[in-house]
Amino acid sequence: MELRGEIRSPEINSMYLEKAEILVEALPYIQQFNRKVIVIKYGGSAMIDEELKQNVIEDVVLLKLVGFKPVIVHGGGKDINKWLSLKGKEPEFKNGLRVTDKETMEIAEMVLGKVNKELVTKVQSLGVKAIGVSGKDGGMIKVNKKEIEDGDLGFVGDIKHVDAKVINDMLKNDYLPIISPIGLDDDYQTYNINADEAASAIAIALGAEKLAYLSDVEGVRYDADDPDSIIGQIYTDETEKLIEEGIISGGMIPKLRNCTDAIKRGVNRVHIMDGRVPHSLLLEIFTKKGVGTLILKED
Repeated sequence: MELRGEIRSPEINSMYLEKAEILVEALPYIQQFNRKVIVIKYGGSAMIDEELKQNVIEDVVLLKLVGFKPVIVHGGGKDINKWLSLKGKEPEFKNGLRVTDKETMEIAEMVLGKVNKELVTKVQSLGVKAIGVSGKDGGMIKVNKKEIEDGDLGFVGDIKHVDAKVINDMLKNDYLPIISPIGLDDDYQTYNINADEAASAIAIALGAEKLAYLSDVEGVRYDADDPDSIIGQIYTDETEKLIEEGIISGGMIPKLRNCTDAIKRGVNRVHIMDGRVPHSLLLEIFTKKGVGTLILKED
C-alpha cells in the first residue's frame, strides 16, 4: 500500500526534540517579560552587514510577536563617516563623541533619517507595524549643548528631558517604535545625540524592564586583551570598583556608567552584547547562559 504521508526517521525526531527543548527553555523568560518594555540600542557592524541586520530585525520582531514591547534606538556612525568622506570631511571625535559642526549635523540628520526608514521597511516586511521618528518629533527629546573640558563639540546634545508620551502612544497602538538620536534645545536648534545616551534616557523615561546594547563588543571583559574573559554578570555596586581598579577602561567606561545610571533610575536589567554574533539578542534574553554581560541591581 502506498502511503500519502511521510515516514520520519529517529534522527529527524531527535532534531525536532532539540528545537522543542530550546522553546521550553525560553518559556519562563517569555512569561516573566510578557508585555514588558525592552529598549534595544542598535549600532555597530550589525547595521552594516546585511545578513546581521536581517538577524537583528528578525530577533526584534520575534520579541514583539511573543509579547514583549520592543523599542529600537539606532545609531548610524559608520554610515555618517562614509557620507562625510564623500564630502571630503574627516570624522573628528573628542571623549568618544563626534565633533558636529553645522555641515556634519546636516549630514548626520540625513543619514539617520535614511537608516530609520530602512529599518521601518525591514520590520514591516516581516509583518509587524513600525513607526520611525527622531527625538525631534513631538518634542520627544529636549537637550542642552553638551560641554566638555577638552574643547567644543559643536552641535552635540546633552539630554535634559525625554517625553515618553509619543512612544507610549505608539506602543499602546501596537506599533514598534524606531527612534533616531536627534533632539532639540529650547531655541529649536537641532543636536546630534550619542545613541547610547539616548537609549538609556528613553529606557528610563519608559520605565523599561530591559535595556539591551547591541554593538561591536562581546560584553564587559575582565582582561581587555582577552576575548575569553567576558564577565557574565555585574552588579551596580561593583561597576565603579572595576573602573577604579583599571579593569574597565576606554570607551567601555561611559557605556557601563550609562548602564548603571539606567538601573539606578528604574530600569531592571541591562545587557551588553555583540551584535556581530547572529541572534545574540535572543541568546542573551532567552537562555540561561547568555552571550554578553548582564548588569543588575545589587539587591
